[in-house]
Amino acid sequence: MITKFRGMNISSKDPKRMALFYRDVLGLTMLGEDPNFDGVTFGNAENEPVIWIWDENKWGKSNGGAVCLVFDCDDHEKTYEELKQKGVSLDPPKTAVWGGKELYVTDPDGNTILIL
Repeated sequence: MITKFRGMNISSKDPKRMALFYRDVLGLTMLGEDPNFDGVTFGNAENEPVIWIWDENKWGKSNGGAVCLVFDCDDHEKTYEELKQKGVSLDPPKTAVWGGKELYVTDPDGNTILIL
């Protein structure tokens, strides 16, 4: 049976652009990369789930359905302003029906990112 969630694969026709977005815009830590951008690994700490971004042109498409990545932040208004200053097009944070704040972003390949 399943013992651990390791991470998720995202295929991209432009993995370099995607890697720069996740590193420079969202501020994620790049744990490893291939010099040819065949694959890039993002995460926060060892033994936690990671995000792998793969070159779809070389390895084929690895994700078959819609992707929604979910991250936490410490301040929705501050995060909104920081992303806006970096040129990200997004709506201000909203209060969800469950009472918490939500902020939605779209990455360069159109994947949805939900920031709680």
